[in-house]
Amino acid sequence: MIRAAVLILTVLVGGAAPASTPDASLEPPASTAAAAGLEAAAIPGMRPVSRPQSEQRLAAAARPADLPLLAPGASLLPFARPDSLAEQVLFKRRQRRKGSVCGDLDIQGDQAGDIPGKLPGCGAKDAVRVREIAGVRLSQASLMTCNTARALKTWISREVETAFGRRNKVVSLRVAAHYACRTRNNRKGAKISEHGKGRAIDISGFTLANGETVTVLRGWQNRKTRKKLKKIWRAACGPFGTVLGPEADRYHKDHFHLDVARHRGGSYCR
Repeated sequence: MIRAAVLILTVLVGGAAPASTPDASLEPPASTAAAAGLEAAAIPGMRPVSRPQSEQRLAAAARPADLPLLAPGASLLPFARPDSLAEQVLFKRRQRRKGSVCGDLDIQGDQAGDIPGKLPGCGAKDAVRVREIAGVRLSQASLMTCNTARALKTWISREVETAFGRRNKVVSLRVAAHYACRTRNNRKGAKISEHGKGRAIDISGFTLANGETVTVLRGWQNRKTRKKLKKIWRAACGPFGTVLGPEADRYHKDHFHLDVARHRGGSYCR
């Protein structure tokens, strides 16, 4: 009896122990020295890294001295052009418009009016004296009709300007002949040449941006330039009604003859 009572009391006392709640956390406390080391090591790495400046803000910082500072939160839209620059652009455009003929800014020259002919069949109406076409200069101011000038512009823009490379463009055309009241090939009794009507121009060479001039006479015989000159000659077929080159006859060994005469069978190219 006594042993049983003692056993029961022991069980009751032992089961009640887990029910009691401790007053403090059962997690082991961190070492003071280790915590101090952690804190010291964490300080440098915890500093925030500065964000790189955007390209817009850098560009704004490099503004001209006479422009206002970029205020925080201000718009990053491009600054308006200075009045002086806008005036220069407008002035150049007015100058080009003033110097243009045939109603085309790309054709620069002067009005020549009606050109009377010394021979029957010669002469031109509303002729112009052209100095530059599509940014390409003519070696001499050339008298022609507007139809001839427009055909020349198409030819230059389509093929001539970049025939020798986009980095070495054609900047000038060497003009061998333009308006002249005469017969074809200056032969007595022949028909009036298209030159005598302001509808033809002869080109004997092409000056490049690097200063080199490729002539039709020598370039046609040179392997490096022959192919390019042939391409230029071929491109003239269409804009012009008649295209004659070194292989046409002995009169055109040193130049391209271009005119806007129209033929029943289409362009005559030889």
